[in-house]
Amino acid sequence: MADSMVEIGNLSKQFRDDCGTLDVLKGVSLTVKKGEMVALVGVSGAGKTTLLQIIGGLDRPTSGDITVCRRPIGELSAHELAAFRNQEIGFVFQFHHLLPDFTAIENLMIPGLIHGKSKKECIERATDLLQTFGLINRKGHYPSELSGGERQRVALARAMFNKPALVLADEPTGNLDRANGELLIEFFERANSQHGQTFVVATHNSRLCRGMHRIVYLEDGVVSANQNLTTLEEEW
Repeated sequence: MADSMVEIGNLSKQFRDDCGTLDVLKGVSLTVKKGEMVALVGVSGAGKTTLLQIIGGLDRPTSGDITVCRRPIGELSAHELAAFRNQEIGFVFQFHHLLPDFTAIENLMIPGLIHGKSKKECIERATDLLQTFGLINRKGHYPSELSGGERQRVALARAMFNKPALVLADEPTGNLDRANGELLIEFFERANSQHGQTFVVATHNSRLCRGMHRIVYLEDGVVSANQNLTTLEEEW
C-alpha cells in the first residue's frame, strides 16, 4: 500500500532457552498508515514491547514478513539496519535513556552527529526542538538536574531530531505523574497534527489511547478483536 508506514504479515517471535520455547508473538498481522497514531495495548507479557522492537529493527522475527517505510527490514544486514534506524525511526522508552554526562542540548544532538550532520546544523536543530518542547532554558542542564517530565520531553525531542518517518514509544508516560503525562501527550498530538508524525505507542494510559487514531489490542501474542476503551480500562 502506497500510504502504509508499517506492513506486518503473520509475524511470529519465539525465544528459546534451556527451559524450552516461549512463543511471544503468534502470527501478528498489522498495517499502520502514514500519519496514523496507533496505540498498542494489552496486559504485561502480551508481546507489545517485542513487537515494537521488531518494528524498530532492534530485534528480528522468527518468521513472517515486515516492511517499514517500504523497506523489507528483515532482509537488511546489521549495518544497513543500524543506518535505517538512525534515519527513519525515533525511539521513546519508559526510561529516558539520556546520557548522564551530556547536557540536554548535547543529548539531542547525538542522533544528528551520528547521521553525519555538522555541529552547527545540529545545534540549530536542537535549539529549535528545545524551544518547541519548552526546554530552551534547560539546554545546559544535565539529566540529573531535570525533572522526570523534562527528561522525557528531551527524550521525545531526541527521537524526533532526524525527522524520522516513524516514532515508536514504549510506555512513554509510565514513570510520569499525571500533569507531566498530560503534557507529553499534548506534544505527541501536536507533532501529529502539525507535522503528520506517525506514532506507534505501547501504553496503559487511557488518556493517551483517547488521543490515538486507533487502538490495537494484543492478547497472548496475537491481535485480538477490537475492544472499546472502557473495557480496556477495566482490565488494566
